[in-house]
Amino acid sequence: MHNTSLIATIVAGLGLAFVLGAIANRLKLPVLVGYLLAGVLVGPFTPGYVADQELAPQLAEIGVILLMFGVGLHFSLKDLMAVKNIAIPGAVVQIGAATAMGLGLAVALGWSLGAGVVFGLALSVASTVVLLRALQERRLIETGRGKIAVGWLIVEDLAMVLALVLLPALSGVLGGEAPAQQTGGVGMAFAITIGKVVAFVAFMLIVGRRVIPWILHRIAHTGSRELFRLAVLAIALGVAFGSAALFGVSFALGAFFAGMIMAESELSQQAANETLPLRDAFAVLFFVSIGMLFDPMVLIRDPVAVLATLAIIVIGKSLAALVIVLAFKRPMSTALTISVSLAQIGEFSFILAGLGVSLKLLPDDGRDLVLAGAILSILVNPLLFAWLDRLLPKMIAKEREASGEAPLAAAAQPHALLIGYGRVGKAVAEGLKGRTPLVVIEDDVERAEDLRKAGFETIGGNAVKPEVLLKAGLDKATHLFVAVPNPFEAARIIEQARAANPQCEIIARAYTDADVALLKQTGATHALIGEEEIAKGMLARAPKKKPTAGAGHH
Repeated sequence: MHNTSLIATIVAGLGLAFVLGAIANRLKLPVLVGYLLAGVLVGPFTPGYVADQELAPQLAEIGVILLMFGVGLHFSLKDLMAVKNIAIPGAVVQIGAATAMGLGLAVALGWSLGAGVVFGLALSVASTVVLLRALQERRLIETGRGKIAVGWLIVEDLAMVLALVLLPALSGVLGGEAPAQQTGGVGMAFAITIGKVVAFVAFMLIVGRRVIPWILHRIAHTGSRELFRLAVLAIALGVAFGSAALFGVSFALGAFFAGMIMAESELSQQAANETLPLRDAFAVLFFVSIGMLFDPMVLIRDPVAVLATLAIIVIGKSLAALVIVLAFKRPMSTALTISVSLAQIGEFSFILAGLGVSLKLLPDDGRDLVLAGAILSILVNPLLFAWLDRLLPKMIAKEREASGEAPLAAAAQPHALLIGYGRVGKAVAEGLKGRTPLVVIEDDVERAEDLRKAGFETIGGNAVKPEVLLKAGLDKATHLFVAVPNPFEAARIIEQARAANPQCEIIARAYTDADVALLKQTGATHALIGEEEIAKGMLARAPKKKPTAGAGHH
């Protein structure tokens, strides 16, 4: 029989993740719990089938690449520059604080200075996948808070790339083994790393900015959806791999820049839609691969050290981030979102811990503690976000009240309610202007502010939350226009709206016949597919049917 370890790893990983994720969801637990447990079951520390230990992390890395590429598609260079004043110093100070706490615990455990530095660095960097999934589930990526979190993440990513290059150069000084091929000093290693990162960014801004959109447009003009999808995936994976192989930056950072460059094309939304299924599937394999690394016996062998590690990640690091964001005079809602987002560790932590062990800097116990801290913090993080979801609406309302935001006049009378101000929402809003009182719900802070300046009565927030719908006067709305692109999110909004206001006429956008069925099932009066509406518009302008000969004569 042929070697089928790749197929077996994918089948076992996705199959078990599906079963255990469904059970976790039924028990009202985060589905991540099921994915992680699936990894533990196919890992080497539990009886039964053991998945390929080398293939699983590589499959997981594809998930990280596609996820960061997707974030880049919704993130511009202007967004990155807009948050640099808080993201750069914030991330640097937070990394320093977490590293110091990790070093303190290492000293208490009797480890060397070098072990403490590696351990502290591993605890300082948040997981890309966990953070982005949490932000995407809450549609926070394009909000002001989300942009700071993503900018912070990018700075952490760059800092870890630098740490991975400098650790071998510093290994001898820190009490470990320097690699045999090590040449040059620390200064030279630092200069080369910075030079490579600068060269990569320059290459993407000068060459990538011209080549990537050009390729996409050429392929789009062929009319082949299959070729377009393939082009998007080839660009995302190719740039990520090339950036790591040629410039020494991480796969994730390379993919992020590829997405950010592609975002400048008007085809970026289509590119994002085409890669979504693969992003989700490989992100699941990421969590399975983490579970495979975990030895549950560490919880019994050293419970105090595990709890101390978890406390540094969830409490110490989060408090440091909270204080930093508040020091920059940002509102408490932003500070809490950033601190909860960073209260976990992931992929870079494993890479750092593995390098530390190979350089004889970090003991095996240190790697076990990093893995235990990652697993437990990833399990705790959704619970923290659930707590935050309950806390934030009242906090944001008080912040708006304190800033003098006036109550909405339209919400107190019969009116139309529009959710989402993208391309579809904008067209609807312009069409309704002057015809009926209108309230718009938009969760992007900057876009909501622009709407207010344009004269639209606007509620800032996510319409999935009942309190946001109520604040927008849902009980008095005669028409509800749901223009959000995600059909499952739209369905949740419609279900709540229909329960709160049975007489309201609900009109929603859809992409497929399955979307139409889902939206109507949850309470939509009408669900419109773009292609069908275009066809109706074309037919309305078609030649009228000619009367047949003799018609009308008796």
